[in-house]
Amino acid sequence: MFQTAELGQKVPREDFDRLASKIRLDLLSLQQELRNADFPVIVVFAGVDGAGKGETVNLINEWMDPRWILTCAYGDPSDEENERPLFWRYWRDLPPKGHIGLFLSCWYSQPVLDHVHEVSTPDVFYRQLDHIMAFEKMLADDGALILKFWMHLGKKAQKQRLKTLEADPLQSWRVTKADWRNYRLYDRFIDVAEQTLSRTGTGPAPWTIVEGEDPPYRSLAVLSALADGIRRHLAARAAMHATVEDPPPQPWQNEQPRPMTVLDKLDMTLALEKMDYVQKLREARAELALMVQRARESGVSTVLVFEGWDAAGKGGTIRRLTAGLDARSWRVLPFAAPTDEERSHHYLWRFWRNLQRAGRLMIFDRSWYGRVLVERVEGYARPEEWMRAYAEINDFEEELVDHGMVLVKFWMHITKDEQLRRFEERKDTPYKTWKLTDEDWRNREKWDEYQIAVNDMVERTSTRHAPWVLVEANDKNYARVKVIRTVCEKLEQRLGKVLVRR
Repeated sequence: MFQTAELGQKVPREDFDRLASKIRLDLLSLQQELRNADFPVIVVFAGVDGAGKGETVNLINEWMDPRWILTCAYGDPSDEENERPLFWRYWRDLPPKGHIGLFLSCWYSQPVLDHVHEVSTPDVFYRQLDHIMAFEKMLADDGALILKFWMHLGKKAQKQRLKTLEADPLQSWRVTKADWRNYRLYDRFIDVAEQTLSRTGTGPAPWTIVEGEDPPYRSLAVLSALADGIRRHLAARAAMHATVEDPPPQPWQNEQPRPMTVLDKLDMTLALEKMDYVQKLREARAELALMVQRARESGVSTVLVFEGWDAAGKGGTIRRLTAGLDARSWRVLPFAAPTDEERSHHYLWRFWRNLQRAGRLMIFDRSWYGRVLVERVEGYARPEEWMRAYAEINDFEEELVDHGMVLVKFWMHITKDEQLRRFEERKDTPYKTWKLTDEDWRNREKWDEYQIAVNDMVERTSTRHAPWVLVEANDKNYARVKVIRTVCEKLEQRLGKVLVRR
């Protein structure tokens, strides 16, 4: 795979100077056009130590306007980063639409080095590569241009490069003991690199191998590929938008009765009497407080997702759930329509960046499921966008659970008649009128469409690692106790039983 990259390709300095000005002008022009585009550019640099990755990144920042470029280089994860899933630090740094992100030592580095040094097994290594491919596909499906450059040096060239840098007082800081350790495992490193590139170089994010021995050749190869990639992607996105057709009719637009859904099977008569409710709520909250404290001491994070109909009691349930907890241990994260900043990123970006540190209880009041609910029904997302979101959400939730988080998802269900009763009550109660909006009434008119969307959501995202909990919420007392007890049960499964003093 790397043989052609070791042919010692060179570009005379005069040829570089002659071509450089044109490429630089092209890049500046394309960057201005990119600022109004609906996609980001993600450029990944990986490869052999000393092959010129850092110098190439510096040249890009020099030739282009750095105000619209994000440069991200990674070392060992900090304590803050270790307390979150691996990809949190990469999601946090993703560039918005219209910007370019340059990534050094990013998501490929640790899996490759761990496998080279035999820290990880082949099964773990390939599982990590599969996660990377899913991550890149998710970004590419959302429109991102991903360019990946593997900067290569032959073994002799790498040794010479490291010695040259080490001998230069101004450059010696670039060479570390880790570089020489990796050099001694050069053959093993190349073998793992070939496995990596073969497995992850297909589909929407292929690799470009660049011979790094000759700086002029290396610079022209990368910068030309960057300009060509942006130019082609701009044209492809323009052509795609020019040929977008009206979405096909949705099933609920036919003149047929709505099919049965999982929600129709719920027993909506379930209820708790007031005295029984008070006793059960007190017991459940006492157990929950101990569980949450124990989770914090153990560094186990908990993610609660609340979805449901308007007026289904999500807010009231959350208030009862948190009332007896240490305020330092939990945070409610409410989500409405995305802001301009959030719309300039992948829809999962705003949720990734809000993941809290280890041991915290995170409560998402509305969540990433907006993509397959309101955005689907209201037409804010194209069919191909919300249809692929099921797999994207499952991958996201699997990463949370694999990191050790407890994830519980609640759908708060009420009947259409009960919703109308609560709407009327809100309208007639002065301190509740602010809760009722015109949008609530508009959403109610699409009840059947939403119910079909909820059914699809439950069927496609109720997985082994993150099943849905459907809550019969016509009776608020019953719903609140069921939710709190369910959280206690999930924490007990993770942490073990705790003794609650009565």
